[in-house]
Amino acid sequence: MRNSASGHRKSRVPRAGDAPSVGDMGRRHSQPPLVAGGRSSGPGTVRDTARAHGWRSDRRWAIGCACAAFVLAELAEWDTGDLSLLHTLLTCGIALVVLAMLWPAQVVAGEGWLTVRGPLRTRRVRTDALSGMWLIGDLACSLVLRDIHGGRAEIDAEVVVADPVLWHLLESGVHRSQERGTLRTGARVLTGLGRRVDGEARAILRASGLD
Repeated sequence: MRNSASGHRKSRVPRAGDAPSVGDMGRRHSQPPLVAGGRSSGPGTVRDTARAHGWRSDRRWAIGCACAAFVLAELAEWDTGDLSLLHTLLTCGIALVVLAMLWPAQVVAGEGWLTVRGPLRTRRVRTDALSGMWLIGDLACSLVLRDIHGGRAEIDAEVVVADPVLWHLLESGVHRSQERGTLRTGARVLTGLGRRVDGEARAILRASGLD
């Protein structure tokens, strides 16, 4: 006897591209966004890592300044007639020093940590176990973070203010440090940076005509 005689139908396996059936309507969920590493962050959450904006443009600016210094020095030596292989090597060394001085630090933050990668070394600090945070400087302020494990990192405060995702990750880590009772100094710094971030957001909304 054929299988149809049994009175049962085999359920059809859905294929990619098939339109959803009426029973499926209302039970479909949007695919959660992917974050770094291919993991799903779930709907409505912020990605788990962030790199500070502007690093690539600052890097190009540093390379351009070093190349300009090298070319100008070579032209000056050629004009005076002192151009030689030794002078070229010395000029190249000076250009490398200029490049190292102007090379921007790359700031990467995640859930409970922050890393500052410079041209010579990398510093990492646990933002969920901070012992203190300070602002150093008047015009160009640097944000200094220190954790209970001895880790220390220093970044430009404007980098944090200009990047909402980076600020969110840092603020979340600082709040966890406060909940754990490890943060002894830095509550006012966090409040001040938060006001600046809110001010930047309002300025963007005002410029776009949404405020």
